[in-house]
Amino acid sequence: MAYDSFNILTSTAVPLPIENVDTDQIIPARFLKATERKGFGDNLFRDWRYHPDNTPKADFVLNDPTYRGKILIGGKNFGSGSSREHAAWAVYDYGFRCVISSFFADIFRNNCLNVGVLPVQVSAAFLEKVFAAVYADPATELEVNLPTQTVTIQSTGEKESFDINSYKKSNMMNGFDDIDYLLNIKSDIETFSKTLPL
Repeated sequence: MAYDSFNILTSTAVPLPIENVDTDQIIPARFLKATERKGFGDNLFRDWRYHPDNTPKADFVLNDPTYRGKILIGGKNFGSGSSREHAAWAVYDYGFRCVISSFFADIFRNNCLNVGVLPVQVSAAFLEKVFAAVYADPATELEVNLPTQTVTIQSTGEKESFDINSYKKSNMMNGFDDIDYLLNIKSDIETFSKTLPL
């Protein structure tokens, strides 16, 4: 399933300064019945967003109109817990294209990269600067530059580099998942196969 390519994202951000956010909070298990990647955004952080009677919790950041944007800023160890790929689907389906944290669970990181969400891991010190800038002015924009692998706080000019696997980087920039990548090199595969003995 192809998704929008990712090159340079400039956006305001939504701060969620909670450590050890696990995948069961990102998308509770009772919403895992669907097999398509659609509709999961409605239940992103469902138990944190809504009361049992389905009314929004006013004190949760996704219900606060002050904060909007395509970037989610999370605390350390974001995406821990079970390996459910639906957590990444929910983040993408809600409208986030990037999650910034000082540490990601490996499986969640890879699931994000497979569906078009860029996990940007920065130092704890820089993460604090990002949170501070957004809290000081919710209109603050962050620039996430995938080609140069940098994230910049636009209001101060402070920036930091981040790492990403070169294969995943190329796929993100082209809007490919693993299947799209293989289809893109189909002719090369067919050419190579003709060189093999029968």
